[in-house]
Amino acid sequence: MSLFFNVLTVLFTVVVMECLSWFIHKYLFHGPLWFLHKSHHQKAKSFFEWNDVFALLFAALSLFLMYIDRDDLGYRFFIGLGISLYGMVYFVVHDWFVHRRFKTFKSNNTYLQAVRKAHKIHHKNRGKERGKAFGLLFVRKNLIKND
Repeated sequence: MSLFFNVLTVLFTVVVMECLSWFIHKYLFHGPLWFLHKSHHQKAKSFFEWNDVFALLFAALSLFLMYIDRDDLGYRFFIGLGISLYGMVYFVVHDWFVHRRFKTFKSNNTYLQAVRKAHKIHHKNRGKERGKAFGLLFVRKNLIKND
């Protein structure tokens, strides 16, 4: 039962992180934290951008939760693990696949192409206001091709 609960906690955390990321992106990144996030909506001047600070903050939270529960491997450890897993998925899908920070990951997968399309819709507007498509992994059905 414990293994089941731990796996469920990790998976639930990943889903919650996607929902929380949508909320944070829409209301904080495109709100009071725009001064950091706007670097992500501008033409890249270097490999790193100010927006990467958010990844470091989530990684720190994840590591903190895993560290404080490292002896007991309680729910906080597995929440931290779920945050880390979401961060890895986010990095691979968003930074590697969508934005091509590394040029090695290409795919014609229908779902991944819909993720890329939704993100391009988001980046069509370079400003703080009137943005669309703030999530990453949950994509509207009408963006998925039905061949």
